[in-house]
Amino acid sequence: MAAARTAASAARSPGAPAAAAAARTRRPPSARPARLPPLLVLLAAAAGPGAGGAARLYRAGEDAVWVLDSGSVRGATANSSAAWLVQFYSSWCGHCIGYAPTWRALAADVRDWAAAIRVAALDCAEEKNQEVCRAYDIHFYPTFRYFKAFTKDFTTGENFKGPDRELQTVRRTMINFLQNHTDGNRPPACPSLDPIRPSDILSLIDKRGDRYVAVLLEDDSSYVGREVILDLIPYESIEVRRALGSDTAFLQKLGVPSLPSCYLIYPNGSHGPVTVGKPLRSFFSSYLRSLPGVRKKPGSLPGRPSREESSEAVVWRDFDRSKLYTADLESGLHHLLRVELAAHRSLAGAELKTLKDFITVLAKLFPGRPPVRKLLEMLQEWLASLPLDRIPYDAVLDLVNNKMRISGIFLTNHIKWVGCQGSRPELRGYSCSLWKLFHTLTVGAGTHPKALDGTGLEDDPQAVLQTIRRYVHVFFGCKECGEHFEEMAKESIDSVKTPDQAILWLWKKHNLVNSRLAGHPSEDPKFPKVPWPSPDLCPACHEEIKGLGTWNEGQVLLFLKQHYGRDNLVDTHSADLGGPGEGAPAPGEKQEGSQAPPEQPPADHGAESLRPPSLLPPRARLSERSQPGLDLLLRSRAGGEGRRGAEAAAAFLGMGFSSLDMSLCVVLYVASSLFLMVMYFFFRVRSKRWKVKHHHPSV
Repeated sequence: MAAARTAASAARSPGAPAAAAAARTRRPPSARPARLPPLLVLLAAAAGPGAGGAARLYRAGEDAVWVLDSGSVRGATANSSAAWLVQFYSSWCGHCIGYAPTWRALAADVRDWAAAIRVAALDCAEEKNQEVCRAYDIHFYPTFRYFKAFTKDFTTGENFKGPDRELQTVRRTMINFLQNHTDGNRPPACPSLDPIRPSDILSLIDKRGDRYVAVLLEDDSSYVGREVILDLIPYESIEVRRALGSDTAFLQKLGVPSLPSCYLIYPNGSHGPVTVGKPLRSFFSSYLRSLPGVRKKPGSLPGRPSREESSEAVVWRDFDRSKLYTADLESGLHHLLRVELAAHRSLAGAELKTLKDFITVLAKLFPGRPPVRKLLEMLQEWLASLPLDRIPYDAVLDLVNNKMRISGIFLTNHIKWVGCQGSRPELRGYSCSLWKLFHTLTVGAGTHPKALDGTGLEDDPQAVLQTIRRYVHVFFGCKECGEHFEEMAKESIDSVKTPDQAILWLWKKHNLVNSRLAGHPSEDPKFPKVPWPSPDLCPACHEEIKGLGTWNEGQVLLFLKQHYGRDNLVDTHSADLGGPGEGAPAPGEKQEGSQAPPEQPPADHGAESLRPPSLLPPRARLSERSQPGLDLLLRSRAGGEGRRGAEAAAAFLGMGFSSLDMSLCVVLYVASSLFLMVMYFFFRVRSKRWKVKHHHPSV
């Protein structure tokens, strides 16, 4: 999982001199508010817009990659004269950032293949692309999909099935994909990639023409011939074919000494093997392109999107590294609920159980503003009340988006990073906020041990960690990152026996992840991944024993409880809470600008115990007015779920009503049904009598 906090690298244990020396020599700046130099701010602004702006890892008009978005992907891939290989990625995904140079190199390497197959990318992190990524059923990043030429009906494409994602492997898989086209839907610009027979070569030799004919002779397992054929697509006055060199006698007759080789037939009728420096694709292609009269066809390359101009500049917000920002947590929660989870059309089984447990942990331990906590509590209570074995996620989105305009609930609908800002738009951001969120949850469980009572997660020191682990494994978009996290969990999570150990376990693993990613393309040069907390943030956390740097884990624990506690959370740059029905606090609630609810005592930051104020207000209940509407939303979203969904929704509708209310509802329902049945039979009998009365038999 790509970690993007200001700090963090390998977790050090006593006796790690190299890491200690690195920490001393690579000491980060002091804990004053973080500011970027003016030049770096200008460079960041030039790099592209913030969340929701233009694609960041790939630049239209600069890279050979075709940059697609929600407005172009369907038009590009539907009924296209060329096949497509599209990478659906997320600009915050560390693995996607690391893979971007390979994808750019691949696109440049096969640039001349564009009339037959094109290499494209679409950023699912952009808000305008989120719906289309859901339509294409994209759950993890990066996801690679092939789209055949001349596909008229909508399709989500074919998944890439290569053994790895190295450039050569992907290039060869592209060739296999082209060969899987039938004659009826093969791109018209793509020559035949099948081998010709020896007799065909002899007929080509005997026939004069106005062009060169190059025959690549190779083994059956070789891709050189097919690659050279595709390389020469945009060139005129030359035709390239391939043949298998299984007939040794025929090769000797042609004078071909080894494989692969190129046998060239000139326009004047002369012919013979050609000599190149090395029997490699690049040498063959370069030689054939340089032949007299061989040149690129006019307009051989299809039109490409023009370079996108930045529509907005990156606004840098000064922040204090010693503080935790509400804006980061709420922006991360917005992305988690509305984008990452929304990639799943419906949830069932283990996925649904993971969602319910994660929302429960959030509802009980999230330290944000009251309207956000109230939304999470309402969502948790709503999910717990529905004994469905499958729910459409759109129903969850309806509540998150407050379609019923319930007063007093709120969640920002846009992203504004503060402590999680990066020096470039694709750096830090969501992965940073997710780490912060996870730390606040473990700290909340450690400092408020009764918060999970009655949820089924109580009395288990690993409950929060295991819930986080399952969420990352099932839902986190960066699949490779999730696999790394799962490996760490399998290795040592069972050693956690107390809530304090859970806090320290996550801290150690976060440092370990950042140590692995130090120097990775996803590392922000402005915020290097160093051991965290740094000495200037927590001097007491760092010690030396016999000259070796080490952590004082007792002091680290106190620091983590203070840093991720409610008292350290500031609302600077947070989104406005909105008006009535749009997340405004309910009557009597405080529209907060303070750090904690006024009824809570301040935390005691003594050396022995850190006790932040209660993380939860009194339990919020779904109002009677909102229950039927939420139920209708669920039933409209789950219309195809069948009888079980309707029965479960009916059970949910009964929440908050007395037995007398429900009895009256049943009586009225039965009475209405009987009345309708009586009226039906009455009019049916009357209709029959009318037909008999007015019936005149023909004479």
